[in-house]
Amino acid sequence: MEKLLDNFLKILIVSQYFWPENFRINDFVPELIKKGHQVKILTGKPNYPSGKFFSEFTKNPNLYSNFQGAEIHRVPIISRGRKSIQLLLNYLSFVISASLVGPWKLRNFTPDVIFVYEPSPVTVGIPAVLIGKLKKSPVIFWALDLWPETLQAVGGVRSKSLLWTIEKVVRFIYNNCSLVLGQSKSFVKNIRFHCDYPERVKYFPSWAEKLHTVKNPSELVYANEIQRNDECFNILFAGNIADAQDMPAVLNAASLLRDNHLIKWIIVGDGRRFNWLKSEVKSRELEENIMILGRFPLDRMPSFFAHADALLVSLKKDPVFSLTIPAKLQTYLMTGKPILGMLDGEGSRIIEESNSGISCPASNSKSLAAAVLKMSFLSQKEKDQLGQNGIDYSRKEFDRGILMNRLEEFFMLAVKNYNKK
Repeated sequence: MEKLLDNFLKILIVSQYFWPENFRINDFVPELIKKGHQVKILTGKPNYPSGKFFSEFTKNPNLYSNFQGAEIHRVPIISRGRKSIQLLLNYLSFVISASLVGPWKLRNFTPDVIFVYEPSPVTVGIPAVLIGKLKKSPVIFWALDLWPETLQAVGGVRSKSLLWTIEKVVRFIYNNCSLVLGQSKSFVKNIRFHCDYPERVKYFPSWAEKLHTVKNPSELVYANEIQRNDECFNILFAGNIADAQDMPAVLNAASLLRDNHLIKWIIVGDGRRFNWLKSEVKSRELEENIMILGRFPLDRMPSFFAHADALLVSLKKDPVFSLTIPAKLQTYLMTGKPILGMLDGEGSRIIEESNSGISCPASNSKSLAAAVLKMSFLSQKEKDQLGQNGIDYSRKEFDRGILMNRLEEFFMLAVKNYNKK
């Protein structure tokens, strides 16, 4: 119990994704190091979202064995690729490799607590639970995606027997964790349905990614990839491009507004639907309306946000996605830009509650097109006020410092309760 007296812990983070892949867990690790904790990472080889192992990593893996003071232990995995079967093999390979190779790599390290970062898949919890039992360490699981519900929502799995099996895996993971954290309040209720210990399930949302911002507009740095035209109304979508983001509905909205040459759509990101998106924009002859730029490092994003008059967040229509707070929404709120939302449930509630933009129903292209027109007619003062409302709301609900302190408190609570057993 001496560890708890000085508040310094040995922490193992289990995540299938980690730096140089761009995920929020990268943001959290340096904070733990600054607070004096010892942190080690168990992860795979970087290949998200392109599906190919990063060439810079392949050339010199040793350059990626330490992240701001945290040791990184990487296990061999099969790359994601672009096909469903390869993605399945990617998930399974990490479970097997982290469960078998992970304990050997960590043979000289006994963590006080194990933290699981789960944007997807839920199976990342299996090696964490096994290592927790081997090391006699409590496990905290942060659920950013719901399984098996999400698999049904994106149409990835239809077999009832397979979904039943996955539900049993989910229940095994949740029941063997000291705490399970849900990224939205709606998540908490759903997670408790799969957990025999509902008191262990807590609400813990994401924070905004740490981006460099400037207060003086004259100091803004604009992306060279975009020709600046202050007469245009630019809608920026940033992030993952996959089935959940419902890009067909976004393209339908853009098609409805194609004759308005002052409305431009800028898409920055990558994902499993990226090639489809490029092909579809070309076949629909929307090249003059939509600019697809691909993926860029996080530190480049402020230069793209500088071009935006509004930021777009979308999720396809499904009960599961209505429970989700899209990870990009917290970051959007802190940019000071108005938000256009085409989504239901939690995400829509936040946009409306914060008065940070305009929200319309998920998968409703006509409503999105109408929302775009409505926002384009707002004065600059009105748009600036929506942006400021988003900043104020984010500071109240998703403050980075407060949330990181709360997560550290969860660590302490899990260790304290585990040591009482």
